[in-house]
Amino acid sequence: MAQDFPRKQKVVIVGAGPVGSLAALYAAARGDDVELYELRGDLRDPTTIPLNFTKSINLALSERGITSLKGSHRHEMIDKVLDDAIPMHGRMIHGRDNGELWEAAQAYDVHGQAINSVDRGTLNNALLDELEQTPNVKLFFNHKLTGADFHSNRAWFERRLPGEVPLPGSSNRVPEIEVSFDYLIGADGAHSASRYHMMKFSRVDYQQEYIDTLWCEFQIPPSDSGDFRISPNHLHIWPGKEFMFIALPSPDKSFTCTLFAPAAHYAQLESSPQKLFESFDANFPGVTPNLITPEALEEQFKENPHLPLISIKSKPHHYEHNVVIVGDAAHAILPFYGQGLNAGLEDIRVLFDFLDKHGAYELTTSLESRRESRRTAFQAYTDQRTADAHAINDLSKQNYLEMRWGVKTPLYKIRKSIEEALDLYVPSLGWKTQYARVSFSTQRYSDVVKVVSRQGSILGYGLVSVVISSIAVAGVLMWKNRGRISPVSMLQSSVWFLADVWTRVFPKS
Repeated sequence: MAQDFPRKQKVVIVGAGPVGSLAALYAAARGDDVELYELRGDLRDPTTIPLNFTKSINLALSERGITSLKGSHRHEMIDKVLDDAIPMHGRMIHGRDNGELWEAAQAYDVHGQAINSVDRGTLNNALLDELEQTPNVKLFFNHKLTGADFHSNRAWFERRLPGEVPLPGSSNRVPEIEVSFDYLIGADGAHSASRYHMMKFSRVDYQQEYIDTLWCEFQIPPSDSGDFRISPNHLHIWPGKEFMFIALPSPDKSFTCTLFAPAAHYAQLESSPQKLFESFDANFPGVTPNLITPEALEEQFKENPHLPLISIKSKPHHYEHNVVIVGDAAHAILPFYGQGLNAGLEDIRVLFDFLDKHGAYELTTSLESRRESRRTAFQAYTDQRTADAHAINDLSKQNYLEMRWGVKTPLYKIRKSIEEALDLYVPSLGWKTQYARVSFSTQRYSDVVKVVSRQGSILGYGLVSVVISSIAVAGVLMWKNRGRISPVSMLQSSVWFLADVWTRVFPKS
């Protein structure tokens, strides 16, 4: 049961996606008066057009996101979301050898843990429904943030209803409304207006990068009998070195699929339908015509937009005690680790943990003391989340290479097998794979990087020991067969083998 904190303050939240909505629940549970402003119409309305004019990449909800949702203490809402989720226990890799299609499952975790395929609308709707029933929360849709003064704590919004036409002779500009607040939370995505206005007040280091990859969405429909066409409990991957095709299950027994490829490859596919069909047949065997008809493939490729992927790093994530940014507004993450949503939801848990820890909601505090507590909490949030956001951003870039190619290599499988065996049979070592630490724990992302690097060094030294022992054995054999094997040839082969294995398995060691 949430505590009832006196001395209400007013919190304005910009962005009513899952991250902003969860922030509103956390603030409301602490007694704040919350106003949530969203640029689009009511996201629960099926006629509301997403900002990128397509469904977004399916969400993968894992331990961090679930733990953060539970922090709202809205147990019925969480149960509803998880009841509709589809657990994915691993990857299913697809390929073709000698004309025969094959698939190979790779478990995510040796203990059977799973990530959850969640429909964005289901999650967002559940959060908004919960907010609508919360008396100290007000929802404002079709409101665009146009300005903010973080000294006087005022913000300005344009309110324009769909289809609204200015009166004859009037300016096209819609009148603004002014809103005051004690503090503002910016949860309005990668192209955040909140961050833009905060940067006028705070010296924000900002890095934006578009990787040379576009994405386009496809759908695998249910089978004629209304069932899944392929296993629903896996994230399906067709790796293709420079590009890949993935499929995530949806509750309606369809799969939401995504083609990731360089812009130059998209240009080739756009040149003719035949190029599209040939590319899918060569690189993603079994997708068409088995799962998607050629007609549907061509139509979806033409109708669905080909969108870029953006990566954003920023620091700090706040200004004084007045404003703080969360989710993609603070750190847009590439989708290849499935952590964008989870990191955003975790932002909210960490932020309010710091607000609680530093006394921003203590029962008897003056207004000035509360501001100082909030300033300290915001600084602690920036210090922790900046390091973690940068870490998961880098890990997501690295995981793209693993997904589109590494999952098929023997060395990847060897390392994964060794690490999982250590986790299963020698649990006292505390050994976990990087994926397990990221997806099935709440360990800080920056700590995951440090621990995995240390594990890699240990495995590397172990590998060196094994290879040196092998060289020693080979040396004995060579001595026994002297005259038939060249010592120089043996030494060169051993050194080249060792160097090659080291750089392939431990590229950052």
